[in-house]
Amino acid sequence: MSAPPLEVRGLVKRYGDLTAVAGVDLTVEPGDVFGCLGPNGAGKTTLLRMTLGLIRPSAGHVRLFGRDPQLGVAALEGVSGFVEAPRFYPYLSGRANLELLAALDGDGAAGRIDEVLEIVDLRDRARDRVGGYSHGMGQRLGIAAALLRRPRLLLLDEPATGLDPAGMRDMRELIRRLAGQGMTVVLSSHLLAEVEEVCNRVAIIRRGHVVYEGSLAELRRTAGVAYRLRTTDDERAARICAAQPGIAGVAPGAGGGLTFRAESERAVGELSLALAEAGALVLELAPQLATLEDLFFQLTEERPVAVAA
Repeated sequence: MSAPPLEVRGLVKRYGDLTAVAGVDLTVEPGDVFGCLGPNGAGKTTLLRMTLGLIRPSAGHVRLFGRDPQLGVAALEGVSGFVEAPRFYPYLSGRANLELLAALDGDGAAGRIDEVLEIVDLRDRARDRVGGYSHGMGQRLGIAAALLRRPRLLLLDEPATGLDPAGMRDMRELIRRLAGQGMTVVLSSHLLAEVEEVCNRVAIIRRGHVVYEGSLAELRRTAGVAYRLRTTDDERAARICAAQPGIAGVAPGAGGGLTFRAESERAVGELSLALAEAGALVLELAPQLATLEDLFFQLTEERPVAVAA
């Protein structure tokens, strides 16, 4: 059985009394678009730096396709990406910057320049100076530079930060295209909507700890299901809900109505009957899945999930 693209076990990074990464375990499988999600300062960039061998762990280890990145550049075969924003010579064109990088990489990279410019939709601007590029174009050029190496694993640190809505859309589409070609992608982000749009699995990081790793669907299931309720008499309905067995967490809903949690579908059915008998006729009763934003704040701020209406 082949080693996974990325495996992290017991990873720790300390800076004096500060522990930036605290015993992280995670596994990225082939074909994943894997999101490392957390607020600024959670340890995401430090984790990526150790993954690429740029800094040495205080404890634990990283394996890239079974290889230790601390043992030299040979361990990075098939791996590429950038940490923080990519940097280029602003007075040179996009193509000239890629030509310099291709000369360093060797292995036929120069012959792939047109191909990678096409992939990131920069072929028409390749001869323009990078200093005149928008932020989004610079990010895409960074991905083009990473793709020169034909990576099987692409690591991107906050690729959508600072982009306008059109730039974010373009970045999402690009990541989807790369994943569709069989590439494994790991990206760090604090932009919840971006992760929700492109990632199939996530690790949510808080203060250097992974507080959740798995699929987004499973994350939502673990949060349970809440319900939105509107009736002909919501004030009376709130009193009935509060007294009904198996019903908890009754609260006003955004935009009117109520929200509540139920132990079972049977409890919801019994509530419906109790409301009808009390004259609070049901106008709307629907399950509401927690959004990724709700779950993120629950895990990173240790507060209850508030389900969107």
